[in-house]
Amino acid sequence: MQEKPLDSNPLRLLRNLRRSREIVTVLVNYGFDDLVDQLGLRRYLRWGRRLLFWKRSEPEVKLTRAKRIRLALESLGVTFIKFGQVVSTRPDLVPRDVVNELEKLQERVPSFPSETAIEIVERELDGSIDSLFAEFDRKPLAAGSLGQVHKARHHDGTELVVKIKRPDIDRVIEQDLSLMYELATMIERHFPDAEVFDPVGLVNQFSRTIRRELQFTREARSTDEFYRLFQDDATLYVPKIYWDMTQGDIITMEYIDGYRIDDDEQLKNLPISPHDVAANGARIFMKMTFEFGIFHADPHPGNFRVLPDGSLCLIDYGMIGVLEEERRDLLVDLLLNVAKKDTAKLVDVVLNIGKAKRAVDHQLLRADLRDFIGNYYGIPLDQISVGKMLTDFINILAIHRIRCPVDIMLLIRALITLEGVAARMAPDLNIAQEMEPYIYKISSERYHPRAIANRIWSEACSLSKVMHDLPEQVGRTLGKLSDDELRIHLEHKGIDHLTTEMDRSGNRLAIGMVMSSLILASAITISSDTRLVYVSIPIFMMSSLLGIWLIYGVFRSGRL
Repeated sequence: MQEKPLDSNPLRLLRNLRRSREIVTVLVNYGFDDLVDQLGLRRYLRWGRRLLFWKRSEPEVKLTRAKRIRLALESLGVTFIKFGQVVSTRPDLVPRDVVNELEKLQERVPSFPSETAIEIVERELDGSIDSLFAEFDRKPLAAGSLGQVHKARHHDGTELVVKIKRPDIDRVIEQDLSLMYELATMIERHFPDAEVFDPVGLVNQFSRTIRRELQFTREARSTDEFYRLFQDDATLYVPKIYWDMTQGDIITMEYIDGYRIDDDEQLKNLPISPHDVAANGARIFMKMTFEFGIFHADPHPGNFRVLPDGSLCLIDYGMIGVLEEERRDLLVDLLLNVAKKDTAKLVDVVLNIGKAKRAVDHQLLRADLRDFIGNYYGIPLDQISVGKMLTDFINILAIHRIRCPVDIMLLIRALITLEGVAARMAPDLNIAQEMEPYIYKISSERYHPRAIANRIWSEACSLSKVMHDLPEQVGRTLGKLSDDELRIHLEHKGIDHLTTEMDRSGNRLAIGMVMSSLILASAITISSDTRLVYVSIPIFMMSSLLGIWLIYGVFRSGRL
């Protein structure tokens, strides 16, 4: 189900004037003043900054565009940093240099006071901290952008971790989301070519992601789901959720005291080799993705722990991806057709996977895919670098302006991250070895007579529904036509930019006329009565300043 778009009330920017000024000021500071000017956002600068609009830090302006984007996002705080992190997962939409820079985004947030944390826990769980826990460590174990974690102890002696949401973070993020949506809408309106990068779509995708992360009970349910799915798999341990201590803005779960997967010294003491640990991790990921259709979308090293018996523990289930059966089959077809060197079928897979923003040149796409297949021809599937192959595939989508669905993009990024983590632990491990059995199993199951019969029945039901609804839809359309209620919506792209330019030209003309009148008035005053020279000089100076400002604006716009 498609999520409802964000509120696009044009007065929202005015209601959030202070934050709007902060955003515009940061854009100017990092050399995006032309963008500010073209979007008509200069009015959100204070008068002093408007007059000194050209003043900004020269070292920052000399940096690359991608680096300036990253620094600007970091300056704008948590919401924009997380937005940059989401954008970095879309190399099919955003230039590669920007993606590479956004991957470096870091969240630097201080912990909030322990008194505030305790107050939130007591409010949510309706009890005193001493009655809820046998012990509660007031020093945070870790702090993140959305919350922080405290260690605690249950009355039965079990060690726990309590994740507490930052106070007021929902309001801050919702405020920023509304402003981001306004900016994205303005960019698409003023720059029709920017539609290729889908600014509004990126903001909507981000809003869904961040709002899900803010729902702590949703994260707890996801953790519980993985606990149920893997309860019989001894190679993966999922922390237990304590539902009687999980409510609204807090999650309470079992504390896991394991080793980080980049702790080489501790990994040497395990009963199994790091290679086997990495292989188990890859197998677990393939099982959750291709068998259960649900996967951990953020498998970076910090979200893994290795237990003393060599089993893996995945923590932080805030970002979970779901892979529908149809999308899973398309991904399987992609891998199989690469292995078979079937360019024609691969073109169909690409066009079924993505959504093109413009007409696709099929001959050029076929040629690019032929070159793509050539890089992997003759290599067995279990020896192909999944990360490199998927990166090359995304680059082809970007070249042809084919937009990849969010769930597949999340999976691709997760696979690339997982391959990097596995390579660090076991350089000789290829995660495709763990993927291959699932690929061929899914491929063979699709051609089982029962699966074919189910597909035929499903298509027949869909066709029956279409035939049933068709007369009603035709009648409704003809009724609107006869009642003159059928309307065609036309949009003239670029008209807003033309209006802005006309307004700007009119303003300059008005300033020029006022300036000329003031100069003429001061000249007449001086010539008629020298005693009024002290009145005419300030008038002359004022008109001169207006003239300098006008000339600067014309030169700066580049339109003489």
